[in-house]
Amino acid sequence: MHRRKFITSSLTGLPVLFLAPALILSACGGNSMSQSNGKTIIVVGAGISGLAAAKKLKEQGFNVIILEAQDKVGGRLRSDRTLGVAFDEGASWIHGVTNNPLTALAKQAGMQSVFADDESIISYDIHGVPRDAASYDNAETQLDAIIDSMMQHGSANQSFETVFNTLYPDKSNDRLWQFLLSAYVTFDTGDLDKLSSTLYNEGEEFGGGEHIVTNGYDTLPHYLANGLNIQLNQRVSKIDYTNAKIKITHNETQSEADYVIVTVPLGVLKANSIEFVPRLPTDKQNAIEKVGMNCVNKFLLTWESAFWDDELYISYTPKTKDKFNYFVNVKKFHPTLNALMTFAYADYARQTETMTDAQVINEIMLHLKDMYGNNIPNPTNMIRTQWQSNENSFGAYSYTAAGTQMHHFDDLAKAVNNKLFVTTHPPLPQKP
Repeated sequence: MHRRKFITSSLTGLPVLFLAPALILSACGGNSMSQSNGKTIIVVGAGISGLAAAKKLKEQGFNVIILEAQDKVGGRLRSDRTLGVAFDEGASWIHGVTNNPLTALAKQAGMQSVFADDESIISYDIHGVPRDAASYDNAETQLDAIIDSMMQHGSANQSFETVFNTLYPDKSNDRLWQFLLSAYVTFDTGDLDKLSSTLYNEGEEFGGGEHIVTNGYDTLPHYLANGLNIQLNQRVSKIDYTNAKIKITHNETQSEADYVIVTVPLGVLKANSIEFVPRLPTDKQNAIEKVGMNCVNKFLLTWESAFWDDELYISYTPKTKDKFNYFVNVKKFHPTLNALMTFAYADYARQTETMTDAQVINEIMLHLKDMYGNNIPNPTNMIRTQWQSNENSFGAYSYTAAGTQMHHFDDLAKAVNNKLFVTTHPPLPQKP
């Protein structure tokens, strides 16, 4: 498996996390600590962007308070350890360790990771038929070429799916191609029927191979949170920036600040979970509407003993797209745990949130039994994510939907009255 082409998680834009602090310093008339002059800044959200911004601003002498709706820091960087290892509900990989700003930060935070060998993979078609490695590699190579060139045939309001199906009708119903598009494109961007056909490849790409984090991505926010004034279980419902002092309503309490940085996920803004008074400028509202929000859900299952192949990745090409088609062999980096991690994307991911644990396990087992036989045992445990219905995110991450323009990310980042800042993590231009 080639390293993913699409790097659009919130972590790849780490350098842009300091955009709001830079704008605030500019609004103060300088960049020295004297310019802070005792001013108070409230940061809404203790995800990695909020923590990074708060840390930078505190260094500049501001009084910084972080209001976080959840009972822990990290936002979508959450690690569940109930099964004895860190199951990362959000990010799991460091996508390219060379020149990636995350690499140094991870080292400082004590994050541990192992090299993810993309060549350690086996692929199965339906009825448990092993797929020829050469045909798989050939399709991957073709996909790389298509990804590099397809935007030349797209248009602003056409989706990736529409253009792809028009150009390659023979591939649209091919199970291997459905898998590749699902696991390589939908997984890392968004719903193919909504993904931009011209901007789908916007995202920064780093070299040096991929690493899987083994002790939990939450080591990052815990490290960044050290020394910061963070108030947990404080859900912000209203931000009134009418007057010089901004009034922030949280848990029926009102606080005041000179500046506010809103770092909540795009899905929360789309859901209008926070009332802004006055309403956000039209260009920001338009950007919030136009930029897409994807859903990816993850599932970790354990067994008493392993029955699957001794490879890191196991792919399966079912008839239904985006459905439990990609398995990570957790035993390869946690040898004492017999576990597989699998995924659901886009509309099927949203559908899983209407299903019970038993129903989800049954659907996953149908795929595993097709590969390994009907006599394999049921799992002993399963833990899962439900990002679409999570009121703190309403989705997994943003992407460039059809109708999105790159200026929408600039519009989101612009200060409002030099005191209200809404941060987001735009895809960054591809490195040549």
